[in-house]
Amino acid sequence: MIESLRNIFKIPELRNRVLFTFSMLAVYQVGGQIPTPGVNTVALQEFFRNQAGTVFGYFDMFAGGNFSRFSIFALGIMPYISASIILQLLTVIWPYLEKLSKEGEVGRKKIVQYTRYGTVVLSVVQSMGIALWLENISGFGGGVVLHPGWGFRLMTVLTLTTGTAFIMWLGEQITDRGIGNGISLIIFSGIIVNLPQAIFDTFVDLQSGSISLFAILALVVVMMAVIAIIVFVERAQRRIPVQYARRVVGRKVYGGQATHLPLRVNTSGVIPVIFASSLLTIPQTVGQIVQVGAVQRFSSLFSYNEPLYNLAYFCLILFFCYFYTSIIFNPVDTADNLKKYGGFIPGIRPGKRTAEYIDKVLTRLTFAGAIYLGLVALLPVMLISGMNPAGLDRIPLLGELGLGSLLDNLMPSFLANGMGVKFFFGGTSLLIVVGVAMDTVQQVESQLIMRHYEGFLKGSRVRGRR
Repeated sequence: MIESLRNIFKIPELRNRVLFTFSMLAVYQVGGQIPTPGVNTVALQEFFRNQAGTVFGYFDMFAGGNFSRFSIFALGIMPYISASIILQLLTVIWPYLEKLSKEGEVGRKKIVQYTRYGTVVLSVVQSMGIALWLENISGFGGGVVLHPGWGFRLMTVLTLTTGTAFIMWLGEQITDRGIGNGISLIIFSGIIVNLPQAIFDTFVDLQSGSISLFAILALVVVMMAVIAIIVFVERAQRRIPVQYARRVVGRKVYGGQATHLPLRVNTSGVIPVIFASSLLTIPQTVGQIVQVGAVQRFSSLFSYNEPLYNLAYFCLILFFCYFYTSIIFNPVDTADNLKKYGGFIPGIRPGKRTAEYIDKVLTRLTFAGAIYLGLVALLPVMLISGMNPAGLDRIPLLGELGLGSLLDNLMPSFLANGMGVKFFFGGTSLLIVVGVAMDTVQQVESQLIMRHYEGFLKGSRVRGRR
């Protein structure tokens, strides 16, 4: 590893790319400390202490803590991600965008341009909504907004929209002139920057006796095991053999070679977890805004660590795995492309039969990938506070049966009530951190091997996730 790091700095182009990436990420972290004018940050911090598990706490994770500080980067990169997902979904149902996506580099640049416009529009709408929302917050050491009115609203819209546009520009610069995907690295840095504080808090808890040394060692072992599983599954793929027919054109012979069609176990990546988490924060957020008894009771059933929350979280991840995979991978198009270039799967007829076979294999792989994503996403819940089967008694119909108390007595204590440890990385953040690290290492390794240097792992290479 040390020798590989030395090799990075032996290559001027690679060294410049790495240093440029670190400098852009440093600019992002510095900008995250600049507050938005007109906000009482002390009152806002007190408000956010009560927002764990709501859409605000979830949004703050992707903003790298900038939302709770309400810095100029408070919106983070989420408007860009939302615009990208919207454009990706529209590509399937809007013929114009579908045509653009098939026009190669020119079409891709046009879609990227539309994504930028969408990012600015979403930033304006979200920042105006946030400004109006902040003006209505009270009871936390006074009002959060020092001087409410249109002056504050317009200043907030201008500041936050400019901050998001600047982050988007930073991400594109890292992608073009640095190493790795810029947007992913910005999210990665926002998550990982809080790791030192989490480690420090863990040692403080150890000294105070609120957590034992055995629990910390067990947590480290579990995290290492989970990271190993994530790396293994993200690299896992099913290789469908493909044979190309031999063609004779003049004096030259084309085709005839055997290759494979790689299908990833987790084709959809981390997107299903993000979608599921976003949807489940809505009931809790509505419960805080709408002060009605029935709404409050309903939202409490979907609070963090409630049985309905865990069940809905797992089921939504399964649903979005299939939904998103069907959007980004079309077996019919793949079969048509194979047939067009003379390729076929041995034992399967080209055309419709090939599409059905690929769809069958992909369906089974997606099920395995969805189960894996669901278990990783629920792991922090199990470690911190368990599955909480007693919460079933709070559901109107099930409470009369006493099912929750029965399951609570039958389940092992560590599974029902958790281990009481602080798990810094949630399911979503852990998948993002490991995935981005794998992609970045792969790109650095490709640059090293291209220049006849050993990669990070001697004797083996990091296979791409795509």
